[in-house]
Amino acid sequence: MSESHILTSSPDTVHWGFFDSALAPVLTIRSGDEVRIETVNGQPRDLVGLPFEMLPEHQAIHRDCKPKLGPHIVTGPVAVDGAQPGDLLEVRVVDIELRQDWGWNAIRPLRGTLPDDFPITQLLHVPIDRSRNVATLPFGPRIPLRPFFGIMAVAPPPAYGAISSIEPREHGGNIDNKELGVGAIVYFPVHVPGALFSVGDGHAVQGDGEVDLSALETSLTGVFRLTVHPGIEASLPFAITQRHVITMGFDENLDEAARKALREMIQLIGRATGWPHASAYAFCSMACDLRITQMVDGEKGVHAMVEHSLLTPHLSKPYLALKPQSPDA
Repeated sequence: MSESHILTSSPDTVHWGFFDSALAPVLTIRSGDEVRIETVNGQPRDLVGLPFEMLPEHQAIHRDCKPKLGPHIVTGPVAVDGAQPGDLLEVRVVDIELRQDWGWNAIRPLRGTLPDDFPITQLLHVPIDRSRNVATLPFGPRIPLRPFFGIMAVAPPPAYGAISSIEPREHGGNIDNKELGVGAIVYFPVHVPGALFSVGDGHAVQGDGEVDLSALETSLTGVFRLTVHPGIEASLPFAITQRHVITMGFDENLDEAARKALREMIQLIGRATGWPHASAYAFCSMACDLRITQMVDGEKGVHAMVEHSLLTPHLSKPYLALKPQSPDA
């Protein structure tokens, strides 16, 4: 039978600003188990003049831990027994809860989508009404909340060593995809034994693009079911939501990120339906949406979205039949 676990956020259970396959797991679970993971979000510079109360563990992490390479405070890693390189880790987002009644947004000089237009530092500390599920901005608008984790990741390939938490790559990381909320199933290629899953960068709400550098950042708790699929290969994370199949591409060049996401979608559709790649390409031109995930993390993101109701009648294999297929097929 599957078990349920709890992983709290503390100086002993987070890594700040980096991913590394050499990190020791802070929790080990079995495939199919659920784990409830607490996270915190925000460096000291993001919280200057904060008019709200910080979580005690957030304060302790600021006091006892130091950032390395990047800004994000990430809880984990969680090892999953039996996961091996060449497998696929399924991360089912069972639930997400807001942990606090405030969030923050920051503009930084030389960062964001329009750095020349906004060479400033601006901090917004925004109240959150959890009962109404809205945030009220200081200049008036109320925004309905749609929480998700900006960072979900497995360990990167060992050859990379320690890498920054900023850039999303094949291990996932700082994906910042607002579609990956409650009910989403996200799949990650496994690079090390145990997979080593980590999560953080809680977002109360975000627009596609995350254009000024940050979303409405906040601290979240997530419940995840982690399942290993042995011997299934993938080159990049992909996802299935209640309505869509989603593939992703990351690159410094936005055009190339779009090409990567589209190629992944064509591969996935071809494997699942048996259609030739040219047919899948034509289908995508009529039924696939390319959306900008984020513009601000060095490696820009594009996600390709297809409503799976359009594909379900034509599936000859499940979406997880991800063995490589010839591009001429």
